[in-house]
Amino acid sequence: MNIIKTAIDGIYILEPKVFGDNRGWFMESYSEKTMKEYGFDYNFVQDNHSFSAVKGTLRGIHFQKGNSAQAKLVRCCKGAVLDVAVDLRKGSPAYKKWIAVELSAENKRQLLIPRGFGHGYVTLTDDVEFLYKADNYYDAANDRSILWCDEEIGVKWNIDNPIISEKDSRAPKLRDSDVDFKY
Repeated sequence: MNIIKTAIDGIYILEPKVFGDNRGWFMESYSEKTMKEYGFDYNFVQDNHSFSAVKGTLRGIHFQKGNSAQAKLVRCCKGAVLDVAVDLRKGSPAYKKWIAVELSAENKRQLLIPRGFGHGYVTLTDDVEFLYKADNYYDAANDRSILWCDEEIGVKWNIDNPIISEKDSRAPKLRDSDVDFKY
């Protein structure tokens, strides 16, 4: 596996080794042993799978607060997305900074996002399937969002009129949220 550091400490792009021949290809998408060899010690307890039918669907910026915070290992197994992670850890040198990475079925990249980050993505194609592992169970009482277009964060989604859920359209700006992550 190839590990690529990003501009924000703690977030990594993982590129699995892909073995192909005339029949197709094979890759190991996750190995606890390999993760630990690279110093990543996560206990992933939940897998999630989403489907977005239409290009331009935006999901995020989501996180869970308090003891319900989640680290995530995300990938796109059909289509392509622009995946975004935002540092919400007050006191962090990267507080309010974000990174964006294209994840696709073609490039097979994964993004490792630690606790304390908001997460979202916009679909770059129709018929997108997106998978992610989480190291904590979903907790509706601590589920939160930040407005996708909050100027204080300034994510460049490269889309003018995304398709968003009612929940995401009503999300507060960062300054009005109850984010409680500390660096």
